[in-house]
Amino acid sequence: MTALTATGLGKRYRRSWALRDCSLAVPAGRVVALVGPNGAGKTTLLHLAVGLLRPTTGSVSVLGMPAGEALSRVAVLAQDKPLYDGFTVAEMLRFGRRLNPRWDHELAAKRIEELKIPLNRKVGKLSGGQQTQVALTVVLAKRPELLLLDEPLANLDPLARHDVMRGLMSAVADTGMTVLLSSHVVSDLENTCDYLVVLNGGRVQVSGDIEELLAGHRLLTGPADLADGVAARLTTVDDTRTDRQATMLIRGEPDALDPRWTARGVGLEELVLAYLRRPDSSTLPRPALASA
Repeated sequence: MTALTATGLGKRYRRSWALRDCSLAVPAGRVVALVGPNGAGKTTLLHLAVGLLRPTTGSVSVLGMPAGEALSRVAVLAQDKPLYDGFTVAEMLRFGRRLNPRWDHELAAKRIEELKIPLNRKVGKLSGGQQTQVALTVVLAKRPELLLLDEPLANLDPLARHDVMRGLMSAVADTGMTVLLSSHVVSDLENTCDYLVVLNGGRVQVSGDIEELLAGHRLLTGPADLADGVAARLTTVDDTRTDRQATMLIRGEPDALDPRWTARGVGLEELVLAYLRRPDSSTLPRPALASA
């Protein structure tokens, strides 16, 4: 089963396309990194997925249902963390309980207690990290099958970012929910996510299991005067050269190379940045859309 399926999805604002020809299948039970630069279409995709926007072209379904019809099974945490500053933490939890029929009050209360966040403290008086933790508690207590997070770590210090991600991963381990985590900071996702979607210029550029993607790429370094010959027989994603040295990210396993060339594996950030630098490098096949 797929948690989110988009087919030919597009959204246009007047003359500009925020998202275009987006075909995507997000497997259920995965923690998905949705990565791309600002303006790539990440927020637009999430808003389309929950029915806040209507597509200009194509379609999107969530948990096998049209967008907007599975809202009781989906939770969303936006970047601006929509909390009421004048509410106490206890009032915020009661508010969440009234709005969500699947609300797990025991989970919410236990999580706030473990985080040592005072129930009588006004939300507006909490630190940025505490506010994010309260907002995350509210969406987790909804017991969603799919959790959409739009830049939830923005404006947090490194310690707060780590604490929020640790809490999120604990919840994922307990529930098995699918998480789609939007960010343009790849380092936040490297040890958390197991599936990658790269949006660039409103289009899906990369999609797949992270381990498989990393295993399927190599970073080559060698003399610049030999680079043309090497690039001509390989699937090259990114090619950076100086007068003496060339560095190429390739897809696949290189055949016999001149001894002056070295090959090594790549990290997630190297892979993502290489594709983002080359918007036309779309060498990965589009994912087959599994039936919901």
